[in-house]
Amino acid sequence: MSDVLKEIAPSKIERNPDNPRIFFRDEEMDTLTASIRRYGIQVPITVYSEGSHFILIDGERRWRCARKLNLKSMPALVRDKPSRLKNILLMFNIHALREQWDYLTIAHKLPDVIELFQKDNSGREPTEAELSELTGLTRGQIRRCGFLLDLPTKYREILEEELALPKQFQKLSEDFFIEMERALKTVQHRVPTAIKNLNSARDALIAKFRNDTIGNITDFRMLSKIATSVKRLGVRETKAREALKSIFDPHSKIGIEQVFAEQFEMKFDERKVIHSADSIYDFLEHSLSDNSTTKASDQLRKSLSRLHRLIERFLKS
Repeated sequence: MSDVLKEIAPSKIERNPDNPRIFFRDEEMDTLTASIRRYGIQVPITVYSEGSHFILIDGERRWRCARKLNLKSMPALVRDKPSRLKNILLMFNIHALREQWDYLTIAHKLPDVIELFQKDNSGREPTEAELSELTGLTRGQIRRCGFLLDLPTKYREILEEELALPKQFQKLSEDFFIEMERALKTVQHRVPTAIKNLNSARDALIAKFRNDTIGNITDFRMLSKIATSVKRLGVRETKAREALKSIFDPHSKIGIEQVFAEQFEMKFDERKVIHSADSIYDFLEHSLSDNSTTKASDQLRKSLSRLHRLIERFLKS
């Protein structure tokens, strides 16, 4: 049966139990309610028939507003009842095109998608590429959801409390938890002795972010750099471990950026300079071997002359 447009009483419509959406923020709902009060519902919701009632596929915010406004009816496209997997995927793809759900919203339903896919495919788990094609999410989005899925219940609840707040009042965002978890995994892999208790490390980082000791979410990338400095730069593991412990110490007022700037930034800068110097050397060697120095522009010659003078000063010092 093709979609049929009907006028349906909001009281005859029920929420879809498989709708991944968790948060309906007051300011967003108030804006939509005011628009519907003034202009009516311009885009029909989508439902399927279930006995004497209808189940939402798309349009829960409009339906909630219609109930609040006590509308007698609202326009709805009635579809055939989908399978449970198709039901979830319809909502994923609708919202992937129209608006970005919170990652936690997506993460709550991904396990169901995987489980239902396995049932339809003799127990085989979908690849990341298949999951991306099914849901309309990019692989990067799926990986980011994975970090949130792996969070202990305590921290998912903290995040849920934050996401329920208006955007301007949210301190601990999804990006905060994703970047923190990514950095902690790197530390666990590279300098495992730096973390005695993972939840204690999380608590310290959250507290320091709340009080601005950690000033920016991107500071967590410096945390990863400190951990990788042991193998990449030859930094002693004891030095990296002690630096990381000072960051994870809830009683210290030391942030990630301070530790990185004071103890590790120069090492990373030196590495960049070495790579740049090697590139310049290879370029000049190639130019000389091809006897193409006469082709060098005046600008290049001036830049190399300035660099030559500075290098001599640096080496003499």
